[in-house]
Amino acid sequence: MDLRNAILEEHSKEQTLKLAAYIGNDKKRFAELVSLVLHDEYRVVQRAAWTLRHVVEDHPTLIKPHIDALITRLGDPGIPVAVKRNVMAVLQQVPIPEHLHGPVMNYCFDFLQDPQETIAVKSFSMVILAQLAKSYPDIRNEIVLVISDLLEQEPSAGIRSRAAKTLRQLGT
Repeated sequence: MDLRNAILEEHSKEQTLKLAAYIGNDKKRFAELVSLVLHDEYRVVQRAAWTLRHVVEDHPTLIKPHIDALITRLGDPGIPVAVKRNVMAVLQQVPIPEHLHGPVMNYCFDFLQDPQETIAVKSFSMVILAQLAKSYPDIRNEIVLVISDLLEQEPSAGIRSRAAKTLRQLGT
């Protein structure tokens, strides 16, 4: 199967799940998918990122050799929101290597403080920061401050719900 052409055939959950099943636990196919997420044109990147999320849900160890590149991609200017959303969703589920904790924290704080950022990316950022706070308790106060500021600006029920859960998790 030509993965890129299959991604362009149709944008649906059914197609995404079909592609995720095709990739399965195959490292070579997964590497091809990651390459599409990192280097292709907008529409391919967007759809490939959704497929990547589904593959990692079933086969989380596949992400390990690619996690550095995917996290680096989060800092690219003009990154498609689908990539941010799906990579952040993946980062909630997999262990983040210690050498990437700092960059991931920075991205999460930046996403939370960006008024243009999507609700999903902000929610995933809160989850990831709460997980990292277990290893870095010094960031708890900063997380609480950022979430408190966010709650003053954000009317979204989704953000309010995730913020309340995160604050409880942090013991506030």
